[in-house]
Amino acid sequence: MASLGTPVNTALFVYILYSVQRILFPKSKSGPIPNEFKAGYSWMPKSHPPSVLFKIYTPKTLEPFNGQDGRRILLAIDGTVYDVTSGRNFYGPNGMYGNFAGRDASRGMAKQSFDPEMLTPVDQPLDSLQDLKPDEIDNMKGWIEHFSNKYIICGKLVENDAV
Repeated sequence: MASLGTPVNTALFVYILYSVQRILFPKSKSGPIPNEFKAGYSWMPKSHPPSVLFKIYTPKTLEPFNGQDGRRILLAIDGTVYDVTSGRNFYGPNGMYGNFAGRDASRGMAKQSFDPEMLTPVDQPLDSLQDLKPDEIDNMKGWIEHFSNKYIICGKLVENDAV
């Protein structure tokens, strides 16, 4: 039988007693018990984020959503419109992808280019993207997957005269 006379055994015995005491008599959290839903949760946001409705956009109706003056930022890739407002640092007026805000970014994302020539003018028909190479199409699909996992899909981009 082990003796409590050794310091190691004494320390171990005291630790075991302390652990058993914590299990049998846990510290109680004193405080009022919540009687309504809001008081019971601390994770609730201060305000509800604005609702986003799925809409049909044309290049002309998409253009105002460029983030200027604090407005929402939308961009389209391969006909799908994404709300990228939460990425304002990237897609806002001074962001590195800012030229894609309010526009169809398909060609620029496929070719990994920020050049203004990658953007189809808003009064022209949508870019058919038929001249893209297979690796550029794969690159665009990668961006679509990234955007679909990170941002809200809020619409579809159609030709200017389709609405």
